[in-house]
Amino acid sequence: MATIFPSWADELRKRYLRGEASLFVVHGNVHDVVLDGDELISVADFLAKRVFEKKDVVIRYNLSTGCRFIKKTAKVDGLDDLLLQRTPDKVLPALERLLFAQNNVAVIIEYAEMAAPAGDASFSSESDRLAVVMLQRWSLAPQMEASDNIVILMTEVPGELHPKIVTNPRVSAVKVPMPSVDERRAVIKKVNPALDPAWVDRLADITAGLKSIQIKAILQPGTPGDDDADARYRFIKTLITDDSRAKKLAAVTQGMTRDEIQELAGVKAPPTASGKDEAHEEILRLIGKRKREVIERECFGLIEFVEPSFDFSVVGGIEEVKKELGGVAKNIREGRTARVPMGMLFTGPMGTGKTFVAEAFVKESGLTGIKLKNFRSKWVGSTESNLERILGVIHGIGNVIVILDEADRSFGGGGDDGEGDGGTGSRVIARLKEFMSDTANRGRVLFILMTNRPDKLDIDIKRAGRLDRKIPFLYPQTPSEVEDIFKAQIRKHALQTTIEFPRDRALVSEKVLGYSNADFEAIALLANDYAAEENADTPISVAHFQQAVADYLPSRDLEMLEYMELLAVFEASNRRMLPEKYARLTVDELQKRLAELKLRCGSRR
Repeated sequence: MATIFPSWADELRKRYLRGEASLFVVHGNVHDVVLDGDELISVADFLAKRVFEKKDVVIRYNLSTGCRFIKKTAKVDGLDDLLLQRTPDKVLPALERLLFAQNNVAVIIEYAEMAAPAGDASFSSESDRLAVVMLQRWSLAPQMEASDNIVILMTEVPGELHPKIVTNPRVSAVKVPMPSVDERRAVIKKVNPALDPAWVDRLADITAGLKSIQIKAILQPGTPGDDDADARYRFIKTLITDDSRAKKLAAVTQGMTRDEIQELAGVKAPPTASGKDEAHEEILRLIGKRKREVIERECFGLIEFVEPSFDFSVVGGIEEVKKELGGVAKNIREGRTARVPMGMLFTGPMGTGKTFVAEAFVKESGLTGIKLKNFRSKWVGSTESNLERILGVIHGIGNVIVILDEADRSFGGGGDDGEGDGGTGSRVIARLKEFMSDTANRGRVLFILMTNRPDKLDIDIKRAGRLDRKIPFLYPQTPSEVEDIFKAQIRKHALQTTIEFPRDRALVSEKVLGYSNADFEAIALLANDYAAEENADTPISVAHFQQAVADYLPSRDLEMLEYMELLAVFEASNRRMLPEKYARLTVDELQKRLAELKLRCGSRR
């Protein structure tokens, strides 16, 4: 029976048969496992045993183990040099003699970035430079093509490999993607064949973003002794209702299988549907938790998952903004991807609730939310490597909202040509633009960039097709808007109060016009503290609010705040989201006032 190749392996084989190259860079999910018939084997083993099964000699090499012969049906000259050496400066010349002297040879070099790492030649060791030159020569050597030999360089991130190799037109790159939903489904069936088909489908969806080897580790049925007492107790509770008996059984069934426990409990029939559902939900929670841990670890802590507790019901004011975002969330939930923007820009002064609304939007949409942390590094090539790793995970997860706070600091143009950081900034921005404009991600990956200085963002990243919607976040303009925010803060923090709007408008809300949403939250919590000083059960009165308003000192730079507001107005993609005083402004009036403020405070943060 012919082996069915994964798409990446089939692509590699076809490129090689067309004579496109003899040296390939295989990158991406290279440290995963592949389902080969009824067995899960590593990507490197799949290449060696299946893709190159017709080769006479197949060798795997890495710096740790040296050379290992996976297949050797022909005599190999210089065998001692290959088997007794490990360092590239000794092994690569021996491999070159073999490749140039014999036919039908396949060489797989694992962790190729360790043999020929990226970096400036002046800082590279003699061994590194030798490896780069030798691999470069192999890609161009006519002996390689004539002898039907092939070399595979395996690396997770191609940016960690020397650029002279990666950019060589005679070197072909093939990406091993994260497992597709069908591949995940096949792995789950292999790991736990007892699962019913509907449950397999659900697990295949929820494990998006995980490698096959990680799915296996999470779902592999444990040995009889693996259950702890709590897990056994929860399982037994799905079989019997007597809590006392369940605890006793949990204490004496250590080391027993689930079937044995079920028999001991005297339950011949399988658990009830509700018991199964409870067990299934527990497994889903475990998978969700493990998935977050695995992915955060994969990205070296460069991302964090957003787990919002609130939806739009606790967001006060900004009705038009909520209406706009609610429509996007509805299109996402109902699968109308053509109506979902590629990305959105949240812009406005600090304290207007951009982050809070973004997290509430995650809950409204039902997608997974992640935040990007600072992935820039002082080491050459590390920033680009970090970004590639993050984008690979994002693409693998799918159905995800990516939140970038203070985007102007991470992806700002700022008039810098990139020379100050060796061009890293421009390369990062270019890669991000490429990913954000990939229409295959529409409805699967939604970027939300947040900034109070959109003028410092690279201008090309703000165009339609990358950031289709620009959402302005402004300070409340009327007492009623202030009151909506106060009411939302009272709901959010479950505060007990006797304040009533619009009855108490003149005493409270009119006095704080021009304050930010964050200021309103601080005032509400301060009023709560004043009430608690009298008695723990005392509700917050109007007097407490008045005292909090009188005592609270907001940090304010009025010119800068106005400048940030006008920038948000200028960027807004829909006039109906603007308050009346800004909606009436003509473009000429807006630009004139912006120019005045830019002269005064445009260079400040």
